[in-house]
Amino acid sequence: MKVAPVWRALAQRSGIRQTLVHTGQHYDADMSDVFFAQLAIPEPDVNLGVGSGSHGRQTAEIMQRFEPVLLENKPALVLVYGDVNSTVAAALVCSKLLIRIGHVEAGLRSFDRTMPEEINRIVTDRLADLLFTPSEDGDTNLEKEGIPAEKIHRVGNVMIDSLVRLLPCTEQRRVNGIPESYAVVTLHRPSNVDDANTLRKILRSLLEVSDHLGVVFPVHPRTSQKIREFGINVDKLHLLPPLPYIEFLGLQKQAAVVITDSGGIQEETTYLGIPCLTVRENTERPITVTMGTNVLVGRDGEQLTAELGKIVSGQAKKGRIPPLWDGHAGERIADIVSEL
Repeated sequence: MKVAPVWRALAQRSGIRQTLVHTGQHYDADMSDVFFAQLAIPEPDVNLGVGSGSHGRQTAEIMQRFEPVLLENKPALVLVYGDVNSTVAAALVCSKLLIRIGHVEAGLRSFDRTMPEEINRIVTDRLADLLFTPSEDGDTNLEKEGIPAEKIHRVGNVMIDSLVRLLPCTEQRRVNGIPESYAVVTLHRPSNVDDANTLRKILRSLLEVSDHLGVVFPVHPRTSQKIREFGINVDKLHLLPPLPYIEFLGLQKQAAVVITDSGGIQEETTYLGIPCLTVRENTERPITVTMGTNVLVGRDGEQLTAELGKIVSGQAKKGRIPPLWDGHAGERIADIVSEL
């Protein structure tokens, strides 16, 4: 979702040749192929095929396999996206080979260093030469960390570029067999699903609300495994397999509320004006709370139940779309890259 708009915008600029590298960190072949097709991204020039593993193994494997690609292609600039292990691994290799780095989605901070993604964000931003931020709080965080102002470029949110372009397609890609009025749930973070007590509390809140509102739950493979392992009864919930991007976007658009621990979904619901309850103690996207429709409910289940009650009774939080979340962030990045 982040690569597609930047790739498309750069492809329209003369004098720029792009090489697309897929690390294979997200390794579900079926889902990966669907996402590439729906987002109209060309087949990657290189697939490192790294797959799953511990943070250390995965990061090291990406570094080892990515370095020869750089030595062969000799790029003037490498763009890295988001906050996954691929992001920081690629940035580390580029830095040591003295290749310029552009970080798309720079400056986001949860201020929680127990989250691996927070470490990835901090390290990548320290190494990057061009820092493309989605919102004002990203600029502020980077300035406080001593990043020179000339490196920081507020361009808006590339996730919203993909959303804006593909939102009309959702009318033809509806998910069948779901309730007329429903909540959408996504859970995948280890802090929520790996502990039996935490997962039970969250699911108990969902089972309580299911008496008043359908609960549609596309289940991440990790979460599905833990539900079975802990023997949790979820018969009253509408369980679905993981969904392609367009189908899931359509599901969000029609939802009464979205309950999630995902970062990107906090942004999408803010743009769509859909109430979002984030099952985390903090977020690296605070603008979705201060300006958007997002509410942090923690992980104990009680606040989740309370906030769901407000939404069911018609007291959902209202929000507005942040500046520059207008579908043109990719073009702004391409303009800056072209000037190099």
